Amino acid sequence: QVQLVEVGGGLVQAGGSLRLSCAASGRTLSNYAMGWFRQAPGKERQFVAAISWNGRTTSYADSVKGRFTISRDSAKNTVYLQMNSPKPEDTAVYSCAASYTFDHQAVLTTRQDYAYWGQGTQVTVSS
Repeated sequence: QVQLVEVGGGLVQAGGSLRLSCAASGRTLSNYAMGWFRQAPGKERQFVAAISWNGRTTSYADSVKGRFTISRDSAKNTVYLQMNSPKPEDTAVYSCAASYTFDHQAVLTTRQDYAYWGQGTQVTVSS
């Protein structure tokens, strides 16, 4: 069982920066593909970014490409989402997710791919 806890959310001005962290406990994140999703009020949860368990392959939603960066630190058992130049439309609850995979290069981009989820952290971008 993997427990995920996100921290780092809060209020940020448009054009600023914010870094979210997702710390795992219970298991090492080796062999786990990781992802970030977000859900705005009244909307479905949507994919933001994903990273393979070896950290060499990433994938991003078009809406955040070039502004957000996903990364992982195996030593700290943590995954990050660096949010640069956020926009008001990025306001949402951000959740990280994990899924065990045998493919070290796999990036998983749909909610159904993931077995473990954090509780989420609120990000609010002011204009």
